[in-house]
Amino acid sequence: MTDQSATMSVVKDYILEEFLPGEDPGQLTPSTPLVSTGILDSLAMLKLVAFLEREFDIPIKAHEADEEHLNTLQAICELVDSKRSLVR
Repeated sequence: MTDQSATMSVVKDYILEEFLPGEDPGQLTPSTPLVSTGILDSLAMLKLVAFLEREFDIPIKAHEADEEHLNTLQAICELVDSKRSLVR
């Protein structure tokens, strides 16, 4: 499993457990809109950012905790990967 697919799996599991309990995991794809469809509201975005910082040991700046960076699993993984490359 590549870093990005491992990241995707961890983030997807968290979102399903925390924000979509009981939903079909197959419905949450890398391009499923999370913020623009209301799956993640502002409080959920803060919880997600706290999880990402803790889980991946990365800092996320306030301006990165927005719809552009958190709207899809793909965008979230790209953000995490970009932060990891800075920390390494």
